[in-house]
Amino acid sequence: MSRNRVGLYPGTFDPLTLGHLDIIKRAVKLVDRLVIGVAINADKNPMFNLEERAEMVRHECAAFAGDGKAVIEVRAFSGLLMSYAEQIGANFIIRGLRAVSDFEYEFQMTSMNSKLNSDIETVFLMADAQHQAIASRLVKEIARLGGGITSFVSPYIAGRLSDRLAENSGKSG
Repeated sequence: MSRNRVGLYPGTFDPLTLGHLDIIKRAVKLVDRLVIGVAINADKNPMFNLEERAEMVRHECAAFAGDGKAVIEVRAFSGLLMSYAEQIGANFIIRGLRAVSDFEYEFQMTSMNSKLNSDIETVFLMADAQHQAIASRLVKEIARLGGGITSFVSPYIAGRLSDRLAENSGKSG
């Protein structure tokens, strides 16, 4: 009898990038159920509200449904990551690593999380080399300055970013 393996991939996803999608494509091969936890983090001053970010993640992950891979759920959460992981019955926290610069922070977080609940393992996945430099913060900055972002996000997300920037410029003008 196989055990139901539940993974939690947390993030703010503001916006969801091709790097995030690459990690999701890899994660669905490892677990039976993947919960993508869209975090409420006002400190990051998100461009998109929680509902918009969750909807964009759902839209982009619809293509990964079926094919014998993990069931994907997109849920909003706030508070302590390990408390939420326990609440949903997660066995694994999925984290993406882009570069060595991510490692120190992730190492500290993993150590602290392990002290909170040593039964939940953290699994690090490296994004494909072509996506390793992508950061949501930089994608937003490039878009604000009129640069092309289609090599960093899907056409759908690029459209949503463009629409949001147009809305924001209309408010300030």
